[in-house]
Amino acid sequence: MTATTATTATTATTATTATTATTATTATTLARPGRVPSPAPMPEIDLDRLFKRLHLANTRRVWRDLLVRAEHEDWAYEYFLTVLVTEEIAHRQQTRLARLSRRAAFPFLKTIDDFDFTYQSTLRLSLLGSALSPDFVTEGRALIFGGKPGRGKTHLAVAIAYRAIQNGFTARFATAAELIDDLSAAFRAGRLTDALSTYTHPDVLVVDEVGYLTYGTDAANMLFHVVNDRHRRKRAMIFTTNKPVSAWGHVLHDEDLALAIVDRVLERGRLLTLDGPSHRTKHLGLDDAMAQTPPPQVARISGIRAPEFPEPTLAMHERGFRSGNAYIDGQTKRVYQGIALAAAAGEPNGEEDERRAEEMPF
Repeated sequence: MTATTATTATTATTATTATTATTATTATTLARPGRVPSPAPMPEIDLDRLFKRLHLANTRRVWRDLLVRAEHEDWAYEYFLTVLVTEEIAHRQQTRLARLSRRAAFPFLKTIDDFDFTYQSTLRLSLLGSALSPDFVTEGRALIFGGKPGRGKTHLAVAIAYRAIQNGFTARFATAAELIDDLSAAFRAGRLTDALSTYTHPDVLVVDEVGYLTYGTDAANMLFHVVNDRHRRKRAMIFTTNKPVSAWGHVLHDEDLALAIVDRVLERGRLLTLDGPSHRTKHLGLDDAMAQTPPPQVARISGIRAPEFPEPTLAMHERGFRSGNAYIDGQTKRVYQGIALAAAAGEPNGEEDERRAEEMPF
């Protein structure tokens, strides 16, 4: 029994000593200067699957090309990761802008840099500085662009709404006719509340062409629902119109509601008027030609002037009775003078005068 125990102890001691010696030898080898340990083989990794799981769509497309470029140009690991992440962020930003622009339903995409302020006598880019900042949206401000057609009102409205999207907000564009018709149909169908959310939820709402078309009798009611809700929530609004705001009551068929709409819009908003020539037809010079056109004259057919001696008419006869003027020669002249004198003297004409007047030749 004692011999067996001793043998076991000796065996364990020998194994421990051998293990310790092996470990020490390995450590000495690794710590020896000038020697770099060879890395362990990496397992096969499907990067495409990992990028897909992380929803890095653009990274899945570009990482191979960037890896080849990094190896060729000897990029550092940190620089390679920086380029990879930057490409992903830029792609997501562009995708977001495109998606929100489509959702905003812009008729076209214009920026403030595309607008030509040269022909504007009062409007300058500096006046729009606050409208292009995030504060325009967060503070629930509003703008009304007025002026004749073709002056760039819709261009500026779209540019400001697009800048809001670039600043991280949402926008919605609709003409006044589309908005009113949509809400009127929803009201008749009993789903006005659901339809209103389309125009009250976006951070910026553009209502274009107020006053261009004829609206239904409930136009002011429908538009007031939108403006009042957005005013209470402090959400930004932009209107374009070719009518003065004082005429909105006639346009919307309700003076009181139109006044309430304008009052809410301008409480935190401004009215800006665009002048100058039309951007659509300025190359034709029509505005200058119209400004120099003399006032219209009375039209004549085939250049024939009014006759010097017009034929007698019923209106002329009545004027003759009232004024006592004598015209037309012969018997007619004497009869008319007699009737006029009798009327001036207050004497009744009698049946004889009426008969003679009926028998007058013309």
